[in-house]
Amino acid sequence: MTVESTAARSAARRSGTGGKRATQAATGGKAAENGGAETPEGASAQGKPRKSAAKSEGKAPAKTPAKGARKPAAKSAAKPAAKSTAKAASKAPAKSGSAAKAPAKSGSAAKAPAGTAARTRTRAAGTESKASATAGANGSGSAEPELVQLLTPEGERVTHPEYDVDLSAEEIQGLYRDMVLTRRFDAEATALQRQGELGLWASLLGQEAAQIGSGRALHPDDYVFPTYREHGVAWCRDVDPTMLLGMFRGVNNGGWDPNSNNFHLYTIVIGSQVLHATGYAMGVAKDGADSAVIAYFGDGASSQGDVAEAFTFSAVYNAPVVFFCQNNQWAISEPTERQSRVPIYQRAQGFGFPGVRVDGNDVLACLAVTKAAVERARSGEGPMLIEAFTYRMGAHTTSDDPTRYRTDEERAAWEAKDPIQRLRSYLENEELADDAFFARIEEESEAMGRHVREAIRTMPDPDTMAIFENAYADGHALVDEERAQFAEYQASFATESDSGSAAVEVN
Repeated sequence: MTVESTAARSAARRSGTGGKRATQAATGGKAAENGGAETPEGASAQGKPRKSAAKSEGKAPAKTPAKGARKPAAKSAAKPAAKSTAKAASKAPAKSGSAAKAPAKSGSAAKAPAGTAARTRTRAAGTESKASATAGANGSGSAEPELVQLLTPEGERVTHPEYDVDLSAEEIQGLYRDMVLTRRFDAEATALQRQGELGLWASLLGQEAAQIGSGRALHPDDYVFPTYREHGVAWCRDVDPTMLLGMFRGVNNGGWDPNSNNFHLYTIVIGSQVLHATGYAMGVAKDGADSAVIAYFGDGASSQGDVAEAFTFSAVYNAPVVFFCQNNQWAISEPTERQSRVPIYQRAQGFGFPGVRVDGNDVLACLAVTKAAVERARSGEGPMLIEAFTYRMGAHTTSDDPTRYRTDEERAAWEAKDPIQRLRSYLENEELADDAFFARIEEESEAMGRHVREAIRTMPDPDTMAIFENAYADGHALVDEERAQFAEYQASFATESDSGSAAVEVN
């Protein structure tokens, strides 16, 4: 990646002047960075222009870049990245559009639900999905490194040489139901915040497949450390959705007992929960328990020192922890390309454990990869990093305005890969669900919306003394003193209210 091309992309993002024609004009169909072939069609997916590093083809970049700028990458930097240590990694394709297009014979397909073999295609090892070939990294126009995919954006079932799942029609229907209801809950919470019922809300719109797929891969005795956006994982852990709203309404400090569902409280501090998960996993290993730990974090958190420290400790102590990074492309307004010079999953190599990138909009692939990772952790093989390559279709939180830093073309390109529509297309194409099924899910979705609205508006005020509970296991003199002082303070309000009422009655 050259300094000039980075600057051009950044300028286009700020000005909103990127787009398909601008990208085509800048790239001219030449080879993409990162070693992949670049085409006008693939370059336009993110809608960001690239400025050539040289005035004409074949000339070297200018010897004297702007002050403070990085030197242009050497010619060898255009070669494909080193092979990942993850089992799923394989040689990069010669061209970004080289995904196998011809359907394979039904006999060569991996196990799939009844009725799917006729439409199932196999992909040769090392080829990219259509989605990854055209997505680009935040508008760079570059071909993305290979990712694990089992369901194309068009809803066609494909196979992968290392990861796969064999699910019944009912199980696939269950995944669809999970995603639909999670999205409806999220939409209601966003609306309630706009109506003044919640102080803030962090939407998961677009990330349902990453959360439901990974959440359904876990065992009941596995332990989850979330951030503040894992509403779908909470659903999979049977946490009452309305409990998630209490903290954002200000009526509780979390709302649920983490040990009841092995689902830790939401963590607002960026990246700190990854260290907590690692320490917990180290304890699990010392106890000899047959369980795994999974830590969720975003691409922005991957730049935090806490995450690097967690990687170090987990590798040294061979902790049974899975690091699940939802790379939704934007750390608020900061694109991933400004946080890492390599794909996030490749960072695991430097710490001595495998990493793999999965299509985060493919619920089947997320299920398969996470299931393999947690089984690996349980068997004593140590940590693993999963990068779910997805997209945050909404705002970072309800206090954010994404239109200020990203284009409509970018969002439209990702909406075409919507995880829920993708699975619905598969169910319809393979005749694994009928109209009556989808109607039932829609009715259940409406009921979910009504329940959430009623629950939030009737949520009782919290016990004002509850903040002192669970601070210390065996009690503490200072906490007891503070509790007594706060109780006296609260009582003073009741006295003033009673005096005021009496005065009104006398008059």
